[in-house]
Amino acid sequence: MTEALNAHLRTGLTNVCRCWRITRRDGTRLGFTDHDRDLAFDGTTFRADTGMTARALVQSTGLSVDNSEALGILSDSAVTEADIEAGRYDGAEVRAWLVNWRDVTQRSLRFRGQLGDITRGGGAFHAELRGLTEALNLAVGRSYQPVCDAVLGDRSCKVDLDQPGFSAEVAVTVVTDNRRFRFVDPSGAAPRWFERGRLIVTSGAAEGLTGVIREDQMRPEGERAVYLWEALRAPVEVGDTIRIEAGCDKRAATCKAKFANLINFRGFPHIPGEDWLTSVPRSSDSNTGGKRP
Repeated sequence: MTEALNAHLRTGLTNVCRCWRITRRDGTRLGFTDHDRDLAFDGTTFRADTGMTARALVQSTGLSVDNSEALGILSDSAVTEADIEAGRYDGAEVRAWLVNWRDVTQRSLRFRGQLGDITRGGGAFHAELRGLTEALNLAVGRSYQPVCDAVLGDRSCKVDLDQPGFSAEVAVTVVTDNRRFRFVDPSGAAPRWFERGRLIVTSGAAEGLTGVIREDQMRPEGERAVYLWEALRAPVEVGDTIRIEAGCDKRAATCKAKFANLINFRGFPHIPGEDWLTSVPRSSDSNTGGKRP
C-alpha cells in the first residue's frame, strides 16, 4: 500500500473504490471498476458501465482456493457469453486494486491471480478467483518414463514447427460439428502425419482457439480430413483459415525418424518397466538377476 493511500485511509473520510483488470491469454485486456465513472491508470481504462462487482476478498495462508468471486452482467461491450463459451477467459490473469478515485496514483494492489471456474445463468456470470498460491497445488518435476515429457515445439523439444512439412495454414472447405474439418493441404504429408498435433484457428469467430487432432486422413477426392478430440467452442465457417501442426507420439523412434531430434529427446526409453522390476530372478530366462544384456 502506498504511503499516500495509507494516509488517506487514516483520515476516516475516504474516496476509495475497487478496480480490477482481466488479461486473457490472447493478450486482450479489460478493465472494470465499481466506481460510478471510468478511471484510467497503468495503461488501462477501468470502465464503470459493465455491471461488474466483486465480493470481499478473503485470503488464507493455506493452499485452498481464495474465497472471492467476480460477478458481472453479460454484455456485448464487455464480457460476452460467446467468449466465455469459447474458453477465451479460461486461466485469464486477474489483478485487483484499492484506488482513491480522486487521485488514482494512490492505489494498492490487493489481489493477483487467475480466473477459475466460470458459471453463467440469468444473463450474468460468476467467476471464481484463484490466488498465486494455487500454483503450489500443481505437481512439479519430471517423471522417469519411456516417453518424452516435452511439448512438441517448446524450448525443451526445440523442434521448429514453422519449417516446411511440420505445419501448414489452409482454408477450411468443409466443417462438421466444429470438430471435423476438410481442406486442400499443400504440404503433401503422409496420412496420419498430423495425428496428435494441434489445429489452431487463425481467422473468423473462433480465431485463437486450438484443438488436438485425433485422426488425420486423406480423402479420395484429394482433400485432407482431420478430426479433433473435442469440438471447438466457437463456430468455424467455410473459408476460415486454420493452422495444422505435425503430431508426436512421444516415442524415441518417432523423435528420430520424423523430427531428427533425438538429441533433445526428454524420455528414458531404456528404463526397465514395472513388470521387469517386480519379477523374480529365474535361471530359465533372461531375468537371472544379473547384468542386463
